[in-house]
Amino acid sequence: MLTSFIILAIVLSILIGYKTRLNIGFFAIIFAYIIGAFFMDLKPKEIISYWPVSIFFVIFAVSLFYNFASVNGTLEKLAAFLIKKFENYPYFLPYAIFLVSALIAAMGAGFYSVLAFMAPITFLLCEKTGLDRVGGAMAINYGALGGANFPTSQSGIIFRSLMEKSSINPDIAFSNAFVIFLFTFILPIFVISLFVFKAKKSNIKIELLSEKITFNDKQKTTLILMALMMVFVLAFPLLHIAFPNEKTITFINSKIDIGLIAIVFVAISLLLKLGDEKQVIALIPWGTLIMICGVGILVSIATKAGVINQLSGFVESNVPKIIVPIMMMIIAAIMSLFSSTLGVVTPALFPLVPTLSNASGFSEVVLFTCIVIGAQASAISPFSSGGSLVLGAIANEHKDSLFKGLIVRAIPIGFIAALIAGIIVMNIF
Repeated sequence: MLTSFIILAIVLSILIGYKTRLNIGFFAIIFAYIIGAFFMDLKPKEIISYWPVSIFFVIFAVSLFYNFASVNGTLEKLAAFLIKKFENYPYFLPYAIFLVSALIAAMGAGFYSVLAFMAPITFLLCEKTGLDRVGGAMAINYGALGGANFPTSQSGIIFRSLMEKSSINPDIAFSNAFVIFLFTFILPIFVISLFVFKAKKSNIKIELLSEKITFNDKQKTTLILMALMMVFVLAFPLLHIAFPNEKTITFINSKIDIGLIAIVFVAISLLLKLGDEKQVIALIPWGTLIMICGVGILVSIATKAGVINQLSGFVESNVPKIIVPIMMMIIAAIMSLFSSTLGVVTPALFPLVPTLSNASGFSEVVLFTCIVIGAQASAISPFSSGGSLVLGAIANEHKDSLFKGLIVRAIPIGFIAALIAGIIVMNIF
């Protein structure tokens, strides 16, 4: 009875959030409070303690630092600079949009930030060059998703935190996150190639970016700091994987925390006056934080009530073991049609992985990767947060055609590609 009630609460949170266009996290917290306090007799303080402080702090700190690049125009200039490099290769514009989005997202800008400023640029390029708008939308979306999955970027950090919360060793969580990044970066290249062939057939040309792109001193300093931070947070985890028995590396690696290091770089950026403090704070993705942490509380309540174990047992008993990864991928894809990968899908499905891994015989990295691949296959859905953000960036006269294109072309193409990728993952690991 309680299990059904909690599952219904998760579904209702998504439906109410989708219907009202309000943050799902608020409704998840309300249901967590009602179920936890009045049906499980938990103290309110215990319910509040389920707020995932670690995930909140890391996203808060990292986004705070990378917001300097948004405020002083570094990211926008970087995007224009990189796209200009493809002026002599107009057929490769879908690749250029994908790579620029991926690079900027990997440097820490995060999925939603990249969509927000790359979508208008991309649709302007589509207007000027005749590039397929669905292809442009998929290139941005795939790039932002794949880049943000880099272990030190926003989505990668969230995946690692969720894995560690599911009792996965931090080093293994880092390796798993890297595998997820590789697959979500390589897979789109094949999909986007379809649109490159179409662009070549259509003989598109880039005539938009004729002016010389130059960075000012603040933007150059911001780029240097972004590169330095990436080196700091990547060097010791990678060294520890390569030399696990080296005591000095192990000690330093145990003290590395991307959130705390990001705060150091925030202070340096403020002292160097790289951006206005109020503007930088205003750009923190509060909506994403509330959604992830709110759903995190409800999932923690579900875990305490034994729902996760029961769901794992249900899948274990009713789904043939050989198709467990594909089934998890399909469930993630369906959930992602209407909800966020970061805020809903992975917080709800990642806790199932250790149990399903033991029951099915598939390694944890296979299940984690299939869940993310499935979720991101339908992340371009106009009913989801990413798809709606892309749709919101295009001119009104093109909204209907893009809406239909995302439904009948982008989602099916993405799903078929994810299915093939899932089978490949199952056979590699």
